[in-house]
Amino acid sequence: MQPIMDTSLWLAHKRRALSHPVDGADFLMNRAAEDLADRLGAVERRFGKAAVLFCQTSAAADVLAASGKVADIVRVETDTVFLTGAAGMVAPLETVPFEPASLDLAVSLLSLQAMNDIPGMLIQIRRALRPDGLFLGAFAGAGTLGELRESLLAAETELYGGASPRVIPFTDVRDAGALLQRAGLALPVADVETVTVRYADLFALMADLRAMGETSALTDRGRRPGTRRLFSRAAEIYAERFSDADGRIRASFSMVWMSGWAPDASQQKPLKPGSAKVSLKTILEAPDGQ
Repeated sequence: MQPIMDTSLWLAHKRRALSHPVDGADFLMNRAAEDLADRLGAVERRFGKAAVLFCQTSAAADVLAASGKVADIVRVETDTVFLTGAAGMVAPLETVPFEPASLDLAVSLLSLQAMNDIPGMLIQIRRALRPDGLFLGAFAGAGTLGELRESLLAAETELYGGASPRVIPFTDVRDAGALLQRAGLALPVADVETVTVRYADLFALMADLRAMGETSALTDRGRRPGTRRLFSRAAEIYAERFSDADGRIRASFSMVWMSGWAPDASQQKPLKPGSAKVSLKTILEAPDGQ
């Protein structure tokens, strides 16, 4: 299978961003960490061993530690540089370096969108979880940077008569639910939240993406250099199509959340068809109050 993402380039972008930090550029990770805290808070149980997989910062591990629900937390990164001196493990991206049935909780924030084999990664997570172990993950989903994609496509087509891919494809929330089921996770849930951020112009947005380490890492990315002329025209189109009354442009970031449990006999099971005691028709036709 031809890989879509150049993961080595993606990691190089992440290392560069880490070496040149920009205040506020971690707002998406901070938002994901806040959501993780809320979702973990709704789970009425404690966990023994948890793995935080390729989250690039300590944000997710900090949430688990602050929750008081996790006894042992192990961070896994592709390079010690992302551990920033903290304890953890180093492993290749798209691998889960744990024995089968050895984890009670696995967490992944904002890295799955950079992986070429998301189904394979989820299957590895499922195998590493003990029965009734939980997976919580968030990644950039379909709709993310849709305005930027459209503006670059329109500008390049206008100037050169054709366009190259410059924004990575993102997974739809419906596909995310199917991936959880395919991996064998029980009680799968996938939902999406769209965060809209406003910028002065396209160049300010691109500066933020560079500071996040999220510039294009497509394997089949355009080989034609992005010229000032191209980006200037794209900025004009962006402003024409996606600006507010005050002239600031909108950028959409869709965060897809997934959760699923390693199967266990103690979990709730759906009722068998035809086992209901009262038919839906009877309920709908009953007079009010009966």
